[in-house]
Order: sequence, then C-alpha cells, then structure tokens
Amino acid sequence: MNIQDIHNLFLQCKSLSIDTRKIEKDSMFFAIKGENFDANTFAEEALKLGALFVVIDNESYFIDERTILVKNSLETLQELAKFHRSYLKLPIVALTGSNGKTTTKELINAVLSKKYKTKATIGNLNNHIGVPLTLLSFTKETEIGIVEMGANHQKEIEFLCEIAQPDYGYITNFGKAHLEGFGGVEGVIKGKSEMYKYLAENDKAVFVNLEDPIQIEKSVGINSFTFGLNNKQADLNIKKIEANPFVVIDYENFSVESHLIGLYNSNNINAAVSIGHYFKVTDAAIKEAIENYIPENNRSQLLKKGSNQIILDAYNANPSSMAVAIANFLQLDSQNKVMILGDMFELGAEGPQEHKAIVDSLSSQDKSVCYLIGKSFYENKISSENLHFYETFDDFSVYLKTLKFNDNTILIKGSRGMALERTLEYIS
Repeated sequence: MNIQDIHNLFLQCKSLSIDTRKIEKDSMFFAIKGENFDANTFAEEALKLGALFVVIDNESYFIDERTILVKNSLETLQELAKFHRSYLKLPIVALTGSNGKTTTKELINAVLSKKYKTKATIGNLNNHIGVPLTLLSFTKETEIGIVEMGANHQKEIEFLCEIAQPDYGYITNFGKAHLEGFGGVEGVIKGKSEMYKYLAENDKAVFVNLEDPIQIEKSVGINSFTFGLNNKQADLNIKKIEANPFVVIDYENFSVESHLIGLYNSNNINAAVSIGHYFKVTDAAIKEAIENYIPENNRSQLLKKGSNQIILDAYNANPSSMAVAIANFLQLDSQNKVMILGDMFELGAEGPQEHKAIVDSLSSQDKSVCYLIGKSFYENKISSENLHFYETFDDFSVYLKTLKFNDNTILIKGSRGMALERTLEYIS
C-alpha cells in the first residue's frame, strides 16, 4: 500500500491518534514505538475503541483488513503529513526560535483567526511527531495553517521544513537554549537558520525583526516583511513599547494593551501584529485579538495570592530567557521584590559558566531578594546578603514554610524539570 492509498483511507477518518487514551471514534491510529513501549501492542485495543484503521510496523499484531502494515510507522506518519500538506495546498506560516515560540504562535493564531479559518500547533507539539500531527489536523476548511517547530540539534528544522513546506517563516530569536545538542550559540544560530535556508531556496517569505541583527544578516536576499522600533524603513513601524508590568505597544495607527508581562514579550506581539498586517487583518481586529489573549500554562502569568503579586514564568528557562526576565523584573515600579529562580537545563559543558553568569549579574543588584534553587546554582553560591542558595527544592521548601510573604512582587522562573510552580503552595 503506497502513501496515496493510506491518505485515501485517512480522509475517511475523522481524526488521527497515536494514543489510545485519547482515541476518537472513526479515527486512524498510528502505532509509534517509544523508548519504553511498543504501541503495536495497542492496535487491537484501538479498533475496539472505535478506530477505523490502525497503522502498525510489527506484523505479529496484524488483525484484519483494517490493519495497515508498514515498514516504519513513524516514517509513514511523516510521509503522510507531507502528502496531506501538498494535497491541501493551503498557506502555512512556520515559526521557530530559542524563546517565545509558543506564545508567538498563539498570538499569531489569535490575530489571523479574526479573518481566516486557522489551525495551529496545539500546545508545544513541535517536534518530529508533533509537526506531522499538526499538519494532519488541517482540513479543506483550513485557510491558514500555523506550525511551531522546535529543535535541539542540527538538521532538525531542515527536516521539519521538508515535511511542512512552509510559505512564510519567522524566527523569534537566537538564544542560549539547548546548547548541549546544538554545540553552542553558533550552533543554535546555524540550526534555527535552516528555516531561512528552506524559504530562500523555495522563493518563500520571512518576517524579520529589524531590532535583531542576526535576523537581518541571515534573511538577506529573502522576500521579507519587516518590523522595528522607530524605524521608518520597516514595513511596520513601532512607536513605543512599555512594560509595567503588562506590555503596551503603540503602532502607526493604534495602541495595544496586552495581558503579557515583560519587555521580552514585546517582540512576540510585534510579530503577530506584523503578520496580521501582511494578511490584511484590520487594526481593530488585531487589537482585539491581542488584548483578549490571556497567557496560561505557567508562561508569564500574573497571579494574585493574598497581598502578593506573582509573575509565574516556570514553564522553562535558558540563559537568554532568564536574563531578560530578571532585567524586566528589576525595572518594574514595585517595592518588596523577590526572585525565586531555578536551574537551567540542557546547557551541556556551558552550564556551569552560564549559571555563574546569572549569579554574578544578581550579586551587583540590591533591588530584590533572590532565592536560587538547584544543583547548578548551588555550585556557584557566593556569600551575599540578598542571594540565598538551596541545592534542592526540598531544601528550599523547608525554609519556605518559615517565610511570610506580604505585599511582595515575586518572580518565579526555572526550567520545566524544576517545577517551581510548587512554590505557590507556600504563598498565601
């Protein structure tokens, strides 16, 4: 059975699933092997739960004519997604970058959905499995697709672009994320720029932030739509940006008051506005879309607990996002500031020096009390009146029980593995 035959069967299905716990009636189930399980063993269960067809790559689990046996289920999923993308022929906006991908994707979707029937990556399903699942969720009714692409090593973005075949691309930034897999910052730039390479070779277009010299350099010669602060050469000229704590941005003809915290979120908004302008969404609709967007899932959320105001940004962290989060926090017009910061993961050999750099930057400030949690921060501890170090969260939680937070503004940020949202249990 070739990929077109499988696609014809897929079109008979209402959805596609790789997890029997989330399977829907009349769906297609793909048995994808994991490190610790063989999903082929769930093929029969998927049919009992209502799947029309199951795709397997282990003939021992062949059941009947509803079973599609392939050489490799994952590769078939990827081939099917690429075929489906070509079948639909809809415009696709892809984005990648070190920080802000998911927030930017959600903002772009909010803006474009004001005029078009859009579909976008759900959550952060942005890898070699998530991108195909996103593409296969698009239908003939979808007018614009928005695809988030994540990567932690070279050639990954190149591979995802070959599957998704984007017409437009945006790179949020080139930061110090996944340094271990990319082999340093230069590796990050090279890896993320694979999107530019694909778009250039296929005569597609990019959205470029003129405040970022790397974006300018890497997008030379590609069809571009640009934005920049007080830059009359930009296609979209931004007049003013403020964040205290919410980001407010003035554009050529209107002002947007967002629910996003931190100057670092301004470019995420700028990109969404630019893409909205490119696709002829009205200023009023763009403004409404962004002002109605509320962040969640521990991403730059502003919370109130008792008399305390909390900036919860505990979804993830790397040296770039940590530095801008701290800088933004310190410039806020607030008294009684507290920072609770956790280790940054996936930094490889550069981990020690990056944690030391954060500690050094904090040692010279006296606007906030800082609690630094995790082995990497603890190994760089110094004697300081404002800096307090704890090797584990359990160690910190013992001290937390003795703390009384009153009228504090609190920043909570760390890598996902630190799960610093647990801190909220101790703040009343």
